[in-house]
Formats: sequence, structure tokens, C-alpha cells
Amino acid sequence: MQTHPTIRIAALLLCAGVTACSQPASPQGSGGALPASEQIMGAGGTRTSYSIPLDPNHSYAQDAGMQALDPFAASLGTNQTLGFGAGKLLTFTYQQQFDCVVQPNDDRNYSGKIAALDPAQFASPECQIGAPSTIDPTGHPVAKTDPIYVIVPFFETNKKTPAFTPALGKALKKLFGFVPDAFKADPGVPVQCPAPKDSPGTCTMHPIQTDLGPVLAALKLVPPKTQLYVPLVDHSHVLPNNTINQSPEWWQVIVVLVENPKAWPNAKGTTGITSVATLRAAQKAKQASADVPSNFFLFFSSKVNGHSMGMHMPGMP
Repeated sequence: MQTHPTIRIAALLLCAGVTACSQPASPQGSGGALPASEQIMGAGGTRTSYSIPLDPNHSYAQDAGMQALDPFAASLGTNQTLGFGAGKLLTFTYQQQFDCVVQPNDDRNYSGKIAALDPAQFASPECQIGAPSTIDPTGHPVAKTDPIYVIVPFFETNKKTPAFTPALGKALKKLFGFVPDAFKADPGVPVQCPAPKDSPGTCTMHPIQTDLGPVLAALKLVPPKTQLYVPLVDHSHVLPNNTINQSPEWWQVIVVLVENPKAWPNAKGTTGITSVATLRAAQKAKQASADVPSNFFLFFSSKVNGHSMGMHMPGMP
């Protein structure tokens, strides 16, 4: 019997990593095989983690894409990243780690058991894109939680630039027809995460992996109930106007895939998506995807950067 193309693609993605398909993939940075207990066979597929062979002697700040962020990013603290909002450059200061909310009746590892009866769901963070929670980490309704729009470079600027791993690059090319800059250690556009101090696939106080299974399943690119953990993608941030100067709080991550490099912001925030208004304009022009909610939350304060080069436009949300 011939394998359906989407099943074949999913198998390629699930095998893409440093290790061979016949071996369990290793967690990021561990240098070893993923424990057998992590290879959970759910109702719809396998939970698989990727790893990135990180070079401890490599400075991400030297990569061409990150050079463009200077002098702003060079002065960031260890617990800070940049952001955009109201056409301005912002500085985020993180006071604690991320949180990915799992509610008692969730079954995010597709074990057939609700979380309240399945301790295995808490063995590692269940950070899922496309599968939002109804509450934030404080227990308040997520509808009352301020959003942070995480914009992802879902285009390829240089076909010669490799993905995080060769196997992952090959699988992404078969799935999408190209390797998005979001999955490259040296993206062709400036991004705010990773910051210059961070290794590829990481960012301060962020998870090192997220599960793209729900959103890819919704797009019918992988079978339902597939858990597909990938390294943290390259991305930048956008806040609504009324939250650009904000005390520490929880923010819900809303993902938007930017599909046209012309809409991507430059490092100074003088062009591209630097506000919710320009984000909505890019979505309307079909340069970016619709909002994709998640159960992923970040805890930080926001402040307008004193070096901001952007222009504030009255009435921008």
C-alpha cells in the first residue's frame, strides 16, 4: 500500500535531527539520545524532540544577521530582548521563566488521559502553537491577558544558508518547498530572538522547544494528534500601542508567520512591521498569516528604548 504524501512528510519531519531515524532524537543540547520514556506513542503519532549541535566556541553575535542589530542589541542585559510597538523600538526585561499552561482536562500529549490523571504530561513543558489555553498563568481568562505578537520570518532569503541541522532542512524543504529563515542559525534578516548573546534556537527565559503539531495538523500538513517539537524559531516581537511601557506581567504569545520579506522590520524599526497597525496591514495584504494563538506565556516588562529610531503614528493600535 502506498504511503500518503502527508504521512511520508510527517515521518521525515519526525526523523529530522542529528541522530538517525532508527534512533530516538536527542533533546536540544543534551548530546545524548532522548530517553525511551520521552518516546510516547499517542493516539495519533509520536512525540519527538530535535537537537541542535551547538558549538560552545561559536558567538552568535558574529553572524551577519545579528550584526545588523548593533548598537542597540549589544547593550542588552542578560535577561533582556528587544521588541517593537507603536513604531518604536522597545526593551523587554524578563523577571522569570516562561510558562506553558496545561489545564486539568487537557490531553496535550495525546495519551488518552486528561492532565489531571496523567503526571507524564508534566515531564517537560507542553508549549503548543495553535492550541491555546483558556486561562493565563494567574488563572485569569486569557481574553484579559495582554498579547505579544511573535512574528516569524517564514520566507527564505538565501538558499545556501543551512537550517539548524541538514536533516531538518531537507524535511522542511519537502514540506514547504523551501527552508524558512526561522529555522536557520544565521537568518538573512535581523531578529530579536535569539539576541546576540544567545545560541541558535534559544532566547533568554524562553523554552528551547515548541510543539508545532497543532498548527501543522490544522493546515493538514501532518496527521492529527502529531507532536512535532522543533527548536525555538528565530523571531521578533510586536506589542499594541497601549502596552509599550508596561510593568512586569504575563503576556500571551500570538504567533504570526511573515511570508514576504518586504514586510519584515529592519533592526532600527524604521520599516516593516513595527506596530499592530502595520501587522494588520501586512495580514490584509497577504504578506503574513492570520494570528495563531498558543498556550505559551512570557513574563516581562516593556519600556521604550531611548535609542528608538521609529516614528510614532497617532491612532496606531
